[in-house]
Amino acid sequence: MKIAFDVDVLEKQMRVRDYVYKVADWGYKYIEQSPQVQINPFYKHPLFSEDLEQEYRQALKDTGVEISSFICVYRWSGPTEVQRQHAVANWKALIKIAVNMGVQVINTELSGDPHQPEICNGMFFRSMEELLPIFEREGIRCEIQSHPYDFCELNDETVDMVNHFRSDNVKYVYSSPHAFYYDKGKGDFAHQLRYAGKALSHVLFADTMNHTIDCRYIVNPPGTDAVIHQHTAMGEGEIDFDVIFETLRELDFANQEFKVGGPPIACCSYFGYPEKMDKQAVEARERIERELLG
Repeated sequence: MKIAFDVDVLEKQMRVRDYVYKVADWGYKYIEQSPQVQINPFYKHPLFSEDLEQEYRQALKDTGVEISSFICVYRWSGPTEVQRQHAVANWKALIKIAVNMGVQVINTELSGDPHQPEICNGMFFRSMEELLPIFEREGIRCEIQSHPYDFCELNDETVDMVNHFRSDNVKYVYSSPHAFYYDKGKGDFAHQLRYAGKALSHVLFADTMNHTIDCRYIVNPPGTDAVIHQHTAMGEGEIDFDVIFETLRELDFANQEFKVGGPPIACCSYFGYPEKMDKQAVEARERIERELLG
């Protein structure tokens, strides 16, 4: 199992070289490269200049850190055909970057419109018709998660979509800070993970409150369709990580080996509090190691 740190909380504060060194200082051997404006920006075409690639490669070489995975968020589920086509082109460009950097895992979201689920579902499968042969040809493991405010927010339905492809190149990401969306607030984390089963190749660790309970979050104006969640440190919200770790041990998650992309990934996915990371990032790594490798 690879234990990675999602650098979203750092990349807005510092250059690529510096966050590679920071992650190394915290004892991580792997970086999960979240959307970054000069590499893999949200919804836009990947960039990644030659100078930035050299800077990144040198920092990785100097520290011994590796990239476990890229994250991309593109509108490959539409809802318009123009958006879908742009997203597929972005995907193809990012795959080239990943292959060039020796990275076999790209994780992503469905990235559709919750108000147009039928159209977005069809757009998603159309995009996969184009992209799955490329994933297979290039040896990329595409990992998919449902996300709050997507055309599908549910754990079980998204797992079913992943399993539909019957492909070693398509797996499932479980994001603990999204888990209350996965079953409409029930919080049956053990069921969610067991249902994912053999499709589960990637877990994101962060905490959040249960948004379905009255006044956990207050959004104005009343009646808005905005959704909200957090990515705080384990123990700061209402996710039961004892259950999550127990179930992952039951599934022998840490010892899995996938035909594409190698070992599973456990990623610290803390956002929003860079001033806390020197302590919390280390504590997260230590707990994941203790719970899943100890």
